Amino acid sequence: MTTIAEERIARLHNLSRDAVKTGHDDRAREYVRLARRIAERHRLRLPREFKRFTCASCDTYLVPGRNARVRLQDGHVVISCECGHHARHPY
Repeated sequence: MTTIAEERIARLHNLSRDAVKTGHDDRAREYVRLARRIAERHRLRLPREFKRFTCASCDTYLVPGRNARVRLQDGHVVISCECGHHARHPY
């Protein structure tokens, strides 16, 4: 059973992805910040795809090849944001 907060976080994820595609990076960043605040307030974990495609430092929605660099390194996927933050995820 999904809660209203989980549905809202999923909706904000879709909105931020669509905003980046149309070139509204600031709007996408606000959607990401709002989704993080909702998750904190309701003590929810963010979905895996949401965490993988957002920068934890600057709240930018990451698009590989546009504002993020993706590299494979010793059993990890390393995603680098334009702000200089690196996220490592095992595979």
